[in-house]
Amino acid sequence: MDEPPLLSRATFDRADEIRDDPERMRAGWTTARVLLIDATGRYPVADDGRLHWQDAAGLADEPLADAVFLGISASGADLWTRRVDHIDGPTDDPRRGAHGLDSDEAGQLATALGILNWHATARFSPVDGSATVPARGGWVRRHLDSGADEFPRTDPAIITVVHDGADRILLGRQSVWPDGWYSTLAGFVEPGESLEQCVIREVYEEVGVTVSDPHYLGSQPWPFPRSLMLGFEAVADPEEPLRFLDGEIADAAWFDRAEVIEVLEAGGDWGAGGAAERPDGRRLRLPGSISIARAIISAWAHSAPN
Repeated sequence: MDEPPLLSRATFDRADEIRDDPERMRAGWTTARVLLIDATGRYPVADDGRLHWQDAAGLADEPLADAVFLGISASGADLWTRRVDHIDGPTDDPRRGAHGLDSDEAGQLATALGILNWHATARFSPVDGSATVPARGGWVRRHLDSGADEFPRTDPAIITVVHDGADRILLGRQSVWPDGWYSTLAGFVEPGESLEQCVIREVYEEVGVTVSDPHYLGSQPWPFPRSLMLGFEAVADPEEPLRFLDGEIADAAWFDRAEVIEVLEAGGDWGAGGAAERPDGRRLRLPGSISIARAIISAWAHSAPN
C-alpha cells in the first residue's frame, strides 16, 4: 500500500505512563477534553465535520469513573472518552464520517470506539462472574474481590485481496448487502492458527477456491466492535469453480483491473446509489474510503501485474 489506511495513521501520544498516576490524571482533567459516544457508536461533530470535544470541567470536577483516558493532544490537552445514552447536537456515524477527520482524530475515534465497546461487554469476570470496575484510566477492569486485572480484548481478523497474479480480482458480497456491493474476503483467526493459514481457510470456506502465496500488506483497527484487520494478498485460479461453503457469501465474481480502476476513479463507494439507484449503470460498488478493504483493493488496482 502507498500509505496506511486512515485509521492506522495516528501519531498522537497515548501516554501509557499517565494511566498509573491518578493524581496526574486528576490534575489534567481541569483542561482536558472529552469525546462523547452513544450506544450506537455515533459521535458529536463540529461545524467543519471534525470531532466535537466537550470541556471535561463542565462534566465533573474530576475524572468520571466510566471515562477512559485516550492520551494527549498535539496542543498538550488530556483527551478522554465516555459512553452516554444521548448526544445533543449534530452527530455522525464513524463508517461514513471518519473520512473527514485528520489522521490523529480518526485514530482517537477508533481507539475510543474500541475501548468503550470492550467495556460494554466486560463488566463481569469471564473467570468467575464477579463484578469488575475500570482502573488505570479505563485501560483495565479490576476484580473487586481479588484485585486481578482483565485487559482489553482485540479480535484479529484477516482480510484478503484475492487475485489471479495478473489483471483479475475476486470480490464477494454478503447476502445482507444490496446488489452491487462487493468487497474483499475476511474472517476471524481461530485458536492455533497462523495468519497465513487463516487466509487459506477463510477464502476456501467462503468461496470454495484454494489460494496460494499469501503475503501480508498492512493492518488497521476496526472498532466494530473491536477487531484488528490484517490485510493480505493471495493468488487463486479464476477457472476454479466458486462454491459458497459456509453460507456467509451470497455471490462472488472476478472483476477486471480496468473496471475496478474505473469505479475507484468515479467514487463508486457503498451507499453512492443503491441496487435500484445506479444511474451510472455500474455493477460494482466498493467499500468506503476508511476501510482497509478499500485500501488493499486500490493498491492492487494501481500496481503492475506480476
